[in-house]
Amino acid sequence: MKSTLLLMSLLTGSMLTFTSCSEENVTTTGALPYQSSFQRDADGWVAGLTDYGTDQESIMEFKSAWRGLPTPLDTTRKSIMIESMNRSDDAFMFIKKKLTGLTPNTEYSLVFNVELASQYPSNSIGIGGSPGSSVFLKAGASAVEPVRVLKDGFYTINIDKGEQNNDGKDAIRIGDISTGNSEEGYKLITRTNQATPFKARTNAQGELWLIVGTDSGFEGLTTLYYSKINVTTKETK
Repeated sequence: MKSTLLLMSLLTGSMLTFTSCSEENVTTTGALPYQSSFQRDADGWVAGLTDYGTDQESIMEFKSAWRGLPTPLDTTRKSIMIESMNRSDDAFMFIKKKLTGLTPNTEYSLVFNVELASQYPSNSIGIGGSPGSSVFLKAGASAVEPVRVLKDGFYTINIDKGEQNNDGKDAIRIGDISTGNSEEGYKLITRTNQATPFKARTNAQGELWLIVGTDSGFEGLTTLYYSKINVTTKETK
């Protein structure tokens, strides 16, 4: 099996696109992983925010950028910073990337290994929930592009990601963003679904859209830095 990952960027709704001056094609064979460490650029990942009302648009404080990790971490290492204020008690903050060159109309098993910088202690307490253990990290894939949609004055997403700590058809929970420390401070954490690989079926063009994001029950500001995303893709038998 040969998989080619095509870097791309686009602008959809309120989603922020990171641009790149070069295109990188990565070929994987068998179960070798695709790796994105963001050292040259954002590697085609696009950020977005959903699950809030139209009347909250101006107060969500959503922003994203390609930048160095925060102190006390190695600030020369690049990452995708993403943050928002969860005014809706249900904000879904995510990044997505298009995967091409897969076998059309075929089911794949995907294992995500996500490294990110978080600053929220495991025992932290906040409005609506913990800034660490009530913000759930999810990963998944879909044959259609995940986009923000408007219905009855509320922005949601067109895929089934599940709600907060519940799994959906197109994304599953792989942990939370708590650091394991007792005090606040940025630390690199890793989350994976290695024990329960995620399955997704490609479209007729041999494409999948990868998505990684946080479903938040904490009603406050969350700022995260995605520093590495590895995804192993393998056709299921």
